[in-house]
Amino acid sequence: MPIPAAILDKLARAQASLLRAADAIPAELWNRRPTESCWSAAEVMAHVMTVERVVVAAANRIFRKEPKPIPMLRRFRLPFAFVERRLLRLKTPIPIDPRLLCAKEAALAELREVRWHTLALIERTRDRDLGAYRWRHPFLGSLTAYEWFSLLGSHQIRHEKQIREIAKNLPQESRSSTKQVQQSL
Repeated sequence: MPIPAAILDKLARAQASLLRAADAIPAELWNRRPTESCWSAAEVMAHVMTVERVVVAAANRIFRKEPKPIPMLRRFRLPFAFVERRLLRLKTPIPIDPRLLCAKEAALAELREVRWHTLALIERTRDRDLGAYRWRHPFLGSLTAYEWFSLLGSHQIRHEKQIREIAKNLPQESRSSTKQVQQSL
């Protein structure tokens, strides 16, 4: 059973929106936190990449085995709307890899490469029914492989909103000088 087209579309739309949101952050402010309690755009992107890598690594490991039957009561999960809307602010259980805190262009290139690996895994497994493979998300509950791939899109949607908040809260003088440079080009 091939992966539903809606999931591939969601992944493409979410990535494109996240990249557009990142465009609003000037390169010189990429690693700057708007406040001490907020992440920088660099930290957000490092987190997004780390989570996607962890999901792909887990999927690669799990797909090598036969799927385990999961009782119906253990299949409960929260809707992805909780992720996308950012109603709850949660601390990630996955630490940020400091090696991913790099310059803006390098981070965006790395983000594209991470997504390439995700799509390559999806392509390699397109003739398999991945709906039988499940594993737990630390907050949402039990997800099928298809739901995990969809979650990667939801996760980017969530952090696109965070990037937009960062852009709004960065120093105004830097943003206005960057707009003037962009307009003169």
